[in-house]
Amino acid sequence: MTTQNGNPANHLFAYAVEEYDAGNGKKAKTWTRIGAAFPHRDGLGLNVQLRAFPLDGRIVLLPPDPANAEGERSNKDR
Repeated sequence: MTTQNGNPANHLFAYAVEEYDAGNGKKAKTWTRIGAAFPHRDGLGLNVQLRAFPLDGRIVLLPPDPANAEGERSNKDR
């Protein structure tokens, strides 16, 4: 996903988080990247660009992982 200001270092990834029963009596979460947020052109606030919207309305914003070329965070990071 590209950002409008052209600087991907300033963006945040948007994730939908779903909790489910892992089958061993414990809960687990699945994280799905659904978009990005980046600074508004005038410097005030953020623009949010979504490809999907979670049913529960919860969106988590995290910076890209500098250790990953795609910027994607692994489940252990969350």
